[in-house]
Amino acid sequence: MNDRGQPMRAVAARVLQSVENGQSLSQCLPLALNDVADNERPQLQALCYGTCRWFHRLDAELQARLKKPLRKPDRIVHHLMLVALFQLRFSQQATYAVLNETVEACRALDKPHLTGLVNGVLRAAEREGEPEWPDDSARFSHPHWMLEKLRHNWPDDWQAILDANNAQAPMTLRVNARRFTRDDYLQHLADADIEAAATHYAPYGIQLAAPVPVDRLPWFADGAVSVQDEAAQLCTTLMDLAPGQRVLDACAAPGGKTCAILESCEALAEVVAIDESADRLPRVQENLERLDLVATLKQADAAAIDQWWDRQPFDRILLDVPCSASGVIRRHPDIKLLRRESDIVPLASIQLGLLDAMWQVLAPGGRLVYATCSVFPQENHRIIRRFLKQQNRATLITPDVQWGRDMETGRQLLPAPESHDGFFYAVLEKPEP
Repeated sequence: MNDRGQPMRAVAARVLQSVENGQSLSQCLPLALNDVADNERPQLQALCYGTCRWFHRLDAELQARLKKPLRKPDRIVHHLMLVALFQLRFSQQATYAVLNETVEACRALDKPHLTGLVNGVLRAAEREGEPEWPDDSARFSHPHWMLEKLRHNWPDDWQAILDANNAQAPMTLRVNARRFTRDDYLQHLADADIEAAATHYAPYGIQLAAPVPVDRLPWFADGAVSVQDEAAQLCTTLMDLAPGQRVLDACAAPGGKTCAILESCEALAEVVAIDESADRLPRVQENLERLDLVATLKQADAAAIDQWWDRQPFDRILLDVPCSASGVIRRHPDIKLLRRESDIVPLASIQLGLLDAMWQVLAPGGRLVYATCSVFPQENHRIIRRFLKQQNRATLITPDVQWGRDMETGRQLLPAPESHDGFFYAVLEKPEP
C-alpha cells in the first residue's frame, strides 16, 4: 500500500479496464499516476504499458486457467490478474511479492470474495509456467485481425513486424539545427555520460543507447533537442523547404513536425499549424515556446477549408493524416486493444478527403508530402493511387533516398528493432497552370 492508500496493482487494473472501455493510455494513465506515490509512478507506467503490450498472450493464458469467465461486475479482477501475470512472465519482481500484493489489491478493489481465485490462479501459473500458445494471436500477442492483415500485406515480413511491435522503442532525439550541429550535441551527450549515436537517415537525429529523463539531456529546457522518432523526422527532408515559402502543417498536434519544419529553414514566410483538437493545440504551443519558434496555430478540421483558409495558397504542405497508427504500436501498445479492423475503411475515406482538400489550398508549383505512421497499404500507397486517378494533373515525385521500400507511389518504412518506427511518405507536386 502506498502513502495515498491505493495499491499500485489496483490502480493498474483500473487503467487496463479504462483501455478496454476505449480510452487510450495517454488519456487515462496521467490521471492514474496521481493515485500512487511519486516513486511508484515509473513502475505503474511500466505495468500498464507492458500488460497492454502482451495483453493477447496474457489474456489467452488467463482464460485457459479460468474455469469460466468472471461476471461483468468482477471484470476488473480479470485485469488485476493480467497485471500479475505480466509481472510473473516479464519482470524480475519476486514471485511472493506479486502473489501477496495482488491478493491485497483484490481486497482494495472491494472483491474479497475473489482472493482465493486470484491466489489459486497465480500460484498455478507460477508453478506450471507458460502454456503452449493456442494460436499466433497469443504467440505474437496481437489481435487476430491485425495479425492476418499483416500476414496478407507483408508475407515475407509479418513476423518481423510483430516482433518489432513487441519490443520497446529506443529514445531518439532531433537536434535543433538552429542551436547545434549533430556532432556538437553528440559531444555534449558524451560529456554528460549519455551514450548515443547518429541515426542512419535523419540528418539531425540521435539515438540513445538507453532512455533517460529529458531533464538529463543538456539544454533540453532551452530548446536544444526534441524527442522524436527517426522516421517522423524524415518529413523535412522531402519538403524541399526554401526561404520565403508559406508552409502548412495539417493535423499538426503535438507539434513535433511543425517544429522540425521551422528548425530546418529559418527564413520561411509563415508556418500555419492546424489541428482539430482544442485539447492538443496547447501542446503544440508549448513545444514552440520551448524551442523559441513561432507558428500560426488554428483549431479547425483541415478538410473544411472554408472554415479556416484565408485564400492565400501554400507553397508546401505536410499532411500527416489520421491513421491506424499500426507503425507505432511499440510506442503505443494500447493500439492493439483500441483499434478495430472496421476502422480502416472510414480512416481511408478521411485520408482521401484530406488529400482532396489540401490539393485545393496548394499553390501551383507547390509540393505536398503525405505521411502516415501506418504499415497498412490501404492507408498508404493505395490512397495515393486513388488520388492520382482523381487528380490526373498531380505529379508523383520519386524521392532520391536510401531508406524505406519503394511502393511505386511512395516509400514505406517498416518498424525496426533498435531503429525507426513504421512510416509511409509520398510526395506530390502541383503543376504550374
